[in-house]
Amino acid sequence: MRHTKHRFELGVKKEHRESLIANLATQLFTYGRIKTTLVKAKALRPFAEKVITLAKKASKAENVEKKLHFRRLALARVRSKVAVRKLFAEDVQQFLDREGGYTRIYKLIPRVGDGAPMGLIEYVSHQVSEKRRRKPVPKKLQSAVEASETANAAEDKSPENK
Repeated sequence: MRHTKHRFELGVKKEHRESLIANLATQLFTYGRIKTTLVKAKALRPFAEKVITLAKKASKAENVEKKLHFRRLALARVRSKVAVRKLFAEDVQQFLDREGGYTRIYKLIPRVGDGAPMGLIEYVSHQVSEKRRRKPVPKKLQSAVEASETANAAEDKSPENK
């Protein structure tokens, strides 16, 4: 029986789909997170996790031939030397203690033009380097906020809390 043989066809032919997934994987390995349609992100996840597993196997292998073999297998799938080099040299270190589930998908609001559901796919341990900016406090409330912060600091230093 041929049940569940085709999972994500994405409305294109096989060659186009393979190239599309390889390009998405290149961007994911290069930047750590990408924004794309939700269906493409769901199609990319198993592909990317298999390539990350190849990188893990290469890092755990003892002999050079095995390491080269795993790198060539990844390069045949991803087709970008820069992305594979970055994955095998830098990014694989954060996945060595994980057994799987290397990527995470977030649902975003639909795209404005055509209403396509959007998603964000990223590494699980990817940290956003930008700090969240707090809204500025109005000048009327500035003194009250400062007074409450000093009161909270004084309570933390009191001997009753120890």
